[in-house]
Amino acid sequence: MPEFMDVHTGMAGVTAEGLHEAHQADLAIQDDERVNFKHAWADPSTGMVFCLSEAPSAEAVKRIHERAGHPADNVYEVPVQA
Repeated sequence: MPEFMDVHTGMAGVTAEGLHEAHQADLAIQDDERVNFKHAWADPSTGMVFCLSEAPSAEAVKRIHERAGHPADNVYEVPVQA
């Protein structure tokens, strides 16, 4: 299944607890779209949040994030890794 990195902006001041809660909200509904959210990272000072997932499409990732209440600004497929 393809892997995707998505980016959220505008989350300045996000805490570890807030990131964990957002990630749990995704995990709770990810099966609806056959998405597997693997990991999330955040930079509270810039408000940037990054999520790595496996999914059938970028649209599936977007739908889960929207339903969980934190839409992604961009979703990128990452077909090559080192």
